[in-house]
Amino acid sequence: MSTAALMKYEDALAKYDPVLGLEVHVELNTRTKMFCGCINEFGGEPNTHTCPVCLGLPGSLPVVNEKAVESAIRIGLALNCKIAEWCRFARKNYFYPDVPKNYQISQYDEPIAYDGHVDVEVDGQTYRIEIERAHMEEDAGKSLHIGGATGRIQGADHSAMDYNRAGTPLIEIVTKPIEGTGDKAPQVARAYVAMLRDLVKALDVSDARMEQGSVRCDANVSLRPIGREEYGLRTETKNVNSLRSIERALTYEITRQAALLDAGEKVHQETRHFHELDGSTSSGRSKEQAEDYRYFPEPDLVPVAPSREWVEQLRTTLPEPPAQRRKRLLADWGFSDLEMRDVVSAGAVDLIEETVAAGAPAQAARKWWMGELSRKANDAGVELESVGMTPAQVAELQGLVDGKTINDKLARQVIEHVLAGQGGPAEVVEARGLAVVSDDGALSEAVDAAIAANPDVADKIRDGKLAAAGALIGAVMKQMRGQADAGRVRELILEKLG
Repeated sequence: MSTAALMKYEDALAKYDPVLGLEVHVELNTRTKMFCGCINEFGGEPNTHTCPVCLGLPGSLPVVNEKAVESAIRIGLALNCKIAEWCRFARKNYFYPDVPKNYQISQYDEPIAYDGHVDVEVDGQTYRIEIERAHMEEDAGKSLHIGGATGRIQGADHSAMDYNRAGTPLIEIVTKPIEGTGDKAPQVARAYVAMLRDLVKALDVSDARMEQGSVRCDANVSLRPIGREEYGLRTETKNVNSLRSIERALTYEITRQAALLDAGEKVHQETRHFHELDGSTSSGRSKEQAEDYRYFPEPDLVPVAPSREWVEQLRTTLPEPPAQRRKRLLADWGFSDLEMRDVVSAGAVDLIEETVAAGAPAQAARKWWMGELSRKANDAGVELESVGMTPAQVAELQGLVDGKTINDKLARQVIEHVLAGQGGPAEVVEARGLAVVSDDGALSEAVDAAIAANPDVADKIRDGKLAAAGALIGAVMKQMRGQADAGRVRELILEKLG
């Protein structure tokens, strides 16, 4: 049987119960790296943000970034975790080209935060996600695959290493097994990662740019027959870096594993790679045997022992919890529960809040983000926040509509040009001549032409059937390419026809 064979999702969930495990890596936005003074920022010319420490050169010694420890504690507190009074770093030993020291400084059996929980809501139902641990570590470098058509290792001629990212501060947040989600499992995973993204942004400990890898998820899933307690063998889809992709990857894995089990075959415990183009996963490396990373305490770093006073002081800096914030915004904005659930699911809460702060009414902000811009994001296969239009620009667009400079139809044209990089909404309207025509002379001529071309409709209006005016308004709007002031056109029609 081909591993590409799939079972229908509904059939898979009728027979099997999914169990999830999510490992989310969050890159911190500290000014410098985890154990050295190199600048911590995305991009840059390859290997320009490096030093002997993050390159693992002989004789170099790491020093812990205090701000990263503070961020780790605040994340742990926000996840309702216990904060360790004493914990150590460890060396996780393995060879890979993007790990220049041949080991990663991480935490093993003594994480800084542990035993937490958060709640997420999907379709009106609340799911509790138990947090096993949140620990500190450093990121690896980045492999650049050169010579192929896709930038991936398949088909590449050779690979090069960029160590700018090596040593970036990371917090890895690991859940306990997530059970009882049924057919909502992919949506629950998406909602959980969306909540984490919103949380770390609210804490201001990460820019949470998923498209840049600031938040990425290793998504584990196994299936077991309905009614059985024992877990099945799991797969781990690595480094999934968008909310949409997390949902798609888990949906695919559930249908793939179900097809294997239904055919009497075995699910191999392995890592898998997600393919954005078709939403599939492919085999990475086997994890049938436990990997021996030969962990041992990092000899070059002293233990971390945050005082209780410091921890409690950091607790006072926590922002409003995401669930509480959503309830407040729901009341402030006047959305229905269904509207708010859709906004949360789309990851649009921050975007709408910023749009409202920039001056747009809440319902208008929701209309644009959940309507036209959401469609554009889906077509482009990107997250809504990466669609290419800012909250300030959406507020500016709505201001033009409210001021009757443009109407909704013209606004959609303006969005097209803004997304194409042709400037802000007002600039596009000016450059493209998209403003609504409200000049009575031009409108009067167009109305006369519409009446002359539709005498039967005109007679109905004269007879008091005012609803028929819509047909003439449509004719005028078509003639003027949607740039007529529809309200003024209606007034002129009724004036001319008595």
